[in-house]
Amino acid sequence: MADLTVSGHFVRAALSGAERLGEDIPALLRQAGISPDLLKVERARVDSDQFTRLMQTIWSSMQDEFMGMGPRRCRPGTFATMCALAIDCPTLEAVLYRSQQFSELFDNTLCMRLERKGDMAELVTFIDGEIHDPQYFLRESIPVIWHRLSSWLIGQPVELEAAEFDYPEPEHGDEYRHIFHCPIRFGANRTVLRFSSRFLAAPVIRDKPEMRQFLKTSPADLLSRPDASNTFTGKIRTLIGRDFSKPVPDFETIAAELHMSPQTLRRRLRQENTSFQEIKDLLRRDLAIYYLAHSEVAINDIAHQVGFTEPSTFHRAFKKWTGVTPGAYRDGEREGA
Repeated sequence: MADLTVSGHFVRAALSGAERLGEDIPALLRQAGISPDLLKVERARVDSDQFTRLMQTIWSSMQDEFMGMGPRRCRPGTFATMCALAIDCPTLEAVLYRSQQFSELFDNTLCMRLERKGDMAELVTFIDGEIHDPQYFLRESIPVIWHRLSSWLIGQPVELEAAEFDYPEPEHGDEYRHIFHCPIRFGANRTVLRFSSRFLAAPVIRDKPEMRQFLKTSPADLLSRPDASNTFTGKIRTLIGRDFSKPVPDFETIAAELHMSPQTLRRRLRQENTSFQEIKDLLRRDLAIYYLAHSEVAINDIAHQVGFTEPSTFHRAFKKWTGVTPGAYRDGEREGA
């Protein structure tokens, strides 16, 4: 069951290239199971399955993995070909260098270049040619995909020390806290992910059958549904579970399950730009959206399942989260079905 949601901003931003080139935007949304009316709501969210389908729909319709935003067309299958070439590499460092070499075979390339600086490594976004990315979606997506792909290949989270972006903080800048889980700086000289160079020596543990399975939904899944094991936020979401009608484990219990002191876990969550209370609140929000979109359960029963004793309190909270009532959200989803 998908229990993560994606801000409606990213849905609108993902469609910006298609819109510029005259694609039928309502048709693309409906193919992905998203109501066009839902996106008229400023704080609307969609679940991760819907976002994955939207990305795949855009790539297929436009025949462009850069979605009309890049310096050139990137034909479907390019990412998969690069991954197939990289899977035989022995270490993450070898993967990153080989992938860079592959990307640079094309004119007007867009890639992540690896640079080593002592005990630190940097993945720097390199763009050769003009891009059309007014909402920064492409420039956000490339670092996200490479960070999450790297973590998947070596079977452990590549812990970021910092993420810097060569543009001013956008209106949706707060969303970056939940994407990169590290200190973030805007208005930098370049877009870069910084991490310890020790990760470069980590062996690639995935094989070709795993890669084939991985590529069935990637890189769309990398954008919409990061591996929960890669962050403490994800681990805590898993430990809390999906049924808030039962008592939620307290923070001390969660810390014990993760084999660390509450103080250490609190510090780790601060490093990920979040807190235990925020994790619980956002999990309630995401579960509520999932149940409203994927079941016929009565709204009052959903309120109970996500931890509200009074339906009226749930209605107020949901409207604060999304800008619409639970009933209006469900109606909008049905219109998009």
